Amino acid sequence: MGISVNVGNTSQNYSYLFQSASGGSLGNLNFLSDYTSIKNGSYGKLMKAYYGSSQSSSVSATSTSSAESTSKSRTSNMLDRILEEKRNPKVSKDTQEANAKLTSGLSNLNTSLSTLRKDGTYTDTANGKSAADKVVSAVKAYVSDYNDVVSAAKGSTLTSKTAYVANMMSSTAANADKLAEIGITVNSNGTIDLDEGALKKAGVDKVQELFSAKNVTSYGSAVASRVQFAGATSGTGSASSSTETSSAAASSAASLKADGKALASDSLYEKVKETGKYDIDKIFATAKSFVSNYNSMFDTAESSSNSGVLANLSYIREKTASNADALKQFGINVNAKGRMTIDEDTFKNSDMSKVQRFFQNYGSSVASNASLVDYYMTTQANAANGYTSDGGYNVQGNARYASAV
Repeated sequence: MGISVNVGNTSQNYSYLFQSASGGSLGNLNFLSDYTSIKNGSYGKLMKAYYGSSQSSSVSATSTSSAESTSKSRTSNMLDRILEEKRNPKVSKDTQEANAKLTSGLSNLNTSLSTLRKDGTYTDTANGKSAADKVVSAVKAYVSDYNDVVSAAKGSTLTSKTAYVANMMSSTAANADKLAEIGITVNSNGTIDLDEGALKKAGVDKVQELFSAKNVTSYGSAVASRVQFAGATSGTGSASSSTETSSAAASSAASLKADGKALASDSLYEKVKETGKYDIDKIFATAKSFVSNYNSMFDTAESSSNSGVLANLSYIREKTASNADALKQFGINVNAKGRMTIDEDTFKNSDMSKVQRFFQNYGSSVASNASLVDYYMTTQANAANGYTSDGGYNVQGNARYASAV
């Protein structure tokens, strides 16, 4: 039931390919719910019931209050049936197959992507298999698995997964030039093609650099995060399996929010009256707390199956990766796993006015997403999941109908 759109060029946001079946906003879910009712004929039945009763009453001047009561009762029953169908819409066999293929496809893609991110793939083996041969085999598997996921996503109703697939495709489009250097072409429909000859000419080093697991800003790292998040979302609309873990993650996220706002505030950088200088120890303590809560939030929240949590973790990770050089100037380093460390001497020797200006943007932005992580972990309101893994509709994810049922 996916909508097919000719995006025209690879720089287009591929979320349009799944607009009828994915996305983190309630607007998309409302549209999909209404679309389902129209498609299965529920609205048509309601209209016939309503206008049929109206026409009958206008033709028959002798209609009694009893007949009117019966008509209202039928209309009410029809509304109940529509709401029931919204909770449990009939999903076609093709859609069920697409959902199953997407789930298995993401698992396969994660495996082939992991192979391309391992150092061992780029070295000769004792059995005589060259690194070049292993790389060609690994890239071919990746291209095949990637296209399987894209194809399945276009017909899937697993919105929590297709949202990440669309994001993955956007990352691929953004790296089209780099991919072309190793023989991979990005098509307008989001799939990719491989020129094996061009791949062999490019060499293993260029492929390894593109898929590097050590570089959090590499193409491979960007796609891996989307694939892992998409695979982690169960689509069942269930809460996180561990209440204790959820509580810890929410606490860390709330603390990170507070630290981010503090580092962006004017009050933290007020100079001590007696010395006319910054209270560097106080500023460093706040920055150290920010780093600690940042790492703690990711350690506890990454295992969540809540798509709202995972999406906001992804946004924070991307902001941090894009600001890695600026953070490093203040002694805050980001490792390959996306975790932070802070060097006290480097931070304290930094220009605090520059620290403030940086965190007024970065710190405030992280605080906003941390606030949403806290919200989703606390409420477990899986707002991005409109449908469950078996195609059932999750009415809790749709504010329009939550109060009506």
